[in-house]
Amino acid sequence: MESPIKFICLVGFVVLVVSIAGFHRVEGAGECGRYTTPDNEAMKLAPCATAAQDENASVSQSCCAQVKKFSQNPGCLCAVLLSNTAKMSGIDPKIAITIPKRCSFANRPIGYKCGSYTLP
Repeated sequence: MESPIKFICLVGFVVLVVSIAGFHRVEGAGECGRYTTPDNEAMKLAPCATAAQDENASVSQSCCAQVKKFSQNPGCLCAVLLSNTAKMSGIDPKIAITIPKRCSFANRPIGYKCGSYTLP
């Protein structure tokens, strides 16, 4: 029972942070595309909240599905995992970066440098 409450609080906090920050239209193409930002894309990682904070937590299918979309573009994946929204949500990049491997993606970007982290 405690875990769903934590998740709801986490999602609520992320929504609040993004609301306060405001939505800005991106003029140029960024890491994740022309019409979005890594902070906006980080909202999609809500199913990964527990797995991105605890390396021993199981990774849900919905989390793997979201991360798989980002794994096609390692630059976007890194930008999302290192975004302010992800950090404010308590996502630990050192742990989150292991999610593609924990999801057993065959075509994950192995060895890609993501800030000071390397995708395993």
